Amino acid sequence: MSDDNKNLSDDLDDMIGDAKESAKRAGEKISQKANELADDAKELGKEAKEKASEFASEAKEKASEFADEAKEILSDGKNIGIISHVYWIGWIIAVIMNNSNKTELGSFYIRQNLGLFLLSFFVWIPFLGWVLGIAIFIAWVMSLISSLSGEKKPTFLLGNQFQEWFKGL
Repeated sequence: MSDDNKNLSDDLDDMIGDAKESAKRAGEKISQKANELADDAKELGKEAKEKASEFASEAKEKASEFADEAKEILSDGKNIGIISHVYWIGWIIAVIMNNSNKTELGSFYIRQNLGLFLLSFFVWIPFLGWVLGIAIFIAWVMSLISSLSGEKKPTFLLGNQFQEWFKGL
């Protein structure tokens, strides 16, 4: 081989060696960077888990508070009294609600409205029934206003008797 070819061969070998060395260093840098990114990803994953756990804990706490407040509102005697004024359907719902957690105020208005509803069957009597119907409506409105304020006021139409007659409710 001639000197020129040998020099070219040596230069080529040096260049290949340099390229291998550069590729090796680049591979190491890439590997190091990949490890750093993997560590960062693991750290972010841990932080995300912590945040998700905190969020889930807060959501569970808020849901529990909401359930407690809803239970308190639904078991409140004032609400039961108001619901009992919504003709027969409301009255039945109020009775069911009051059975699970009896309140004095709720029971009071359940009895009042049962009496008023039963009296309303007499409105079919000519003339006397019409006057009775107006009186029942006025008593119902006064009862509703009293239940809205949370006070126990018997109606002027047999209110005290309704409490005695229907005391089983």
